[in-house]
Amino acid sequence: MWAVAGGAQAAQLNAASLSLVWGIPFAGMLLSIALLPLLAAHFWHRHFGKVTAGWALAFLLPFALVFGMGTAVENLVHALLAEYFPFVILLTALYTVAGGIYVRGNLRGSPGLNTGILALGAVLASFMGTTGASMLLIRPLLRANDDRRHQAHVVVFFIFIVSNAGGALTPLGDPPLFLGFLKGVDFFWTLRHLWGPALFMNLALLAIFYLLDRYLMRKAGETVLPDPTPTLDVTGSVSHLGLEGKINFVLLLLVVGLVLMSGLWRTPAGVEIAGTHVGLPSLVRDVGLIVVALLSLMLTPRGVHAANEFGWAPMQEVAKLFIGIFVTIIPVIAMLKAGADGSFGFIVRAVTRSDGSPDETMYFWVTGVLSSFLDNAPTYLVFFNTAGGDPAHLMTDMALTLMAISAGAVFMGANTYIGNAPNLMVKAIAEDRGVNMPGFFGYMIWSVCVLLPLLVIMTLIWFR
Repeated sequence: MWAVAGGAQAAQLNAASLSLVWGIPFAGMLLSIALLPLLAAHFWHRHFGKVTAGWALAFLLPFALVFGMGTAVENLVHALLAEYFPFVILLTALYTVAGGIYVRGNLRGSPGLNTGILALGAVLASFMGTTGASMLLIRPLLRANDDRRHQAHVVVFFIFIVSNAGGALTPLGDPPLFLGFLKGVDFFWTLRHLWGPALFMNLALLAIFYLLDRYLMRKAGETVLPDPTPTLDVTGSVSHLGLEGKINFVLLLLVVGLVLMSGLWRTPAGVEIAGTHVGLPSLVRDVGLIVVALLSLMLTPRGVHAANEFGWAPMQEVAKLFIGIFVTIIPVIAMLKAGADGSFGFIVRAVTRSDGSPDETMYFWVTGVLSSFLDNAPTYLVFFNTAGGDPAHLMTDMALTLMAISAGAVFMGANTYIGNAPNLMVKAIAEDRGVNMPGFFGYMIWSVCVLLPLLVIMTLIWFR
C-alpha cells in the first residue's frame, strides 16, 4: 500500500490508556472476512458492505461517546484522508491501467509457462511494486490456465511470489520498504542486505510450485497441446503472441513516477482538514493518479477491456472491505505505537533481550505475524521506531535488526489474504473469473504448509 507514504498527522490519543477491548471490532471484521463466506456465503456476497459498515460503527460510536465526537472525527478523517483514500485511488489506478493491457496469443498453462510468469512477476514486483506487478500479470495467467482442472494453487503461489516476496529488493517493491526509504534508509540498502533472503524465498517457492503444478497436471491427465481454435485480436483478426493497449505501459510508468514524487518532494505546503494535514505532494499524486485512470479508460480500445473481461466488481469488493479494516484498525495501531506502555506492551518487550540488546529472531517473527493481519506498513514503522528509529545506526550497527524487520513485514504479508493490499485484489479477480479460491483459513493452510517451513529455514540462516 504505497499510499501510506503521504504523511499526515491525526489527533493524538492517549493510546497507553486504551484497553484491548477496543480491538474487538477489528477482530470481528477479520472473523467476518474469514468465516461468513464459509458459513453464510449467500448472505456475505449480498451484504458484505453492510457487515463492514456495522463493524466500523461498532468502533466509532462507542469511541465517540468515550473520547468525544471531536477526537472520533479527527481520527476518522485521518484514516480516510491519509490512508484509505490514497490507498483506494492508487489501487484503482493500477487496476484500471493493468486492465487495459491485453496479452494476445495462445498462452497455454503448462508448468514451465506458469513458473516463467511467476518468475517474471517476482522481478517486476521490486521495480513497479507488488500491486502493479500483480494487476499486470494476473489476467494473462488466469487466461493461460482457464482450461486447467486445478487452478487455485496457481493463484495462491502468485500471491506468495508476485504479490509479496518479489517486492523485497527495492523501496518501490513494498510499502514498508518505501516508508523505510522515506525515514532515511538508503535506496539500495534493501538490495544489498535482502537479496539473500529474497533469492532463497522466491527460488524455493518457484521450485515448489513447478513440482506441484506438474504433479497436478499429470494427476488430472492434462497435456499441453496447441489450441486448435485461433485466437483473435481486438480487431477480429487472427493474432500472434503480442500486446494490446500498449499506451497503458506509459501510464504505468506515470503511476510509479507519481508515487516516487510524493515520497521525494518535501514541502510544508498542504491543506488542513479536521486536524489532518494533507501535504501538497500527496494531493498532486492522488489527483495525478485519478487523471491517469481516466486517461486509461479513454485511450484503451473497448475491445481490450472486453478481451480482458474487465469489470469493477473486484475493485468494489476490496474498497468496501478495506474501509472497514482501515477504520477498525485505528485503536490497534494506536496501542502498538504506545510501545511498552500500551496494552500491546508485551509484544514490544518481546523483541528485546534481558540485557537490552535486540532479539533479531523475535523482531522477524513479531513484525511478520502482525504484518500478516495488520497493515504491514505501520507495523514496520512501529518496530523501526522500537529499534531506535535512527536510520544511520540501523543500516550499520543494527543492520541485522533492520533486515529482520524488513523481511518480516514483506515476506509474512503473504500469510493471509489481508496481509498485503494486492492479496485480496488478486483473490477477487480470480473468483470473478470463476476460480474456486480457498477461503480465509483455507488459504492460511496453504501458507502454513508452504511458507512456514521456508520462514523457519530463513530464520535459522539469517536471523538467529
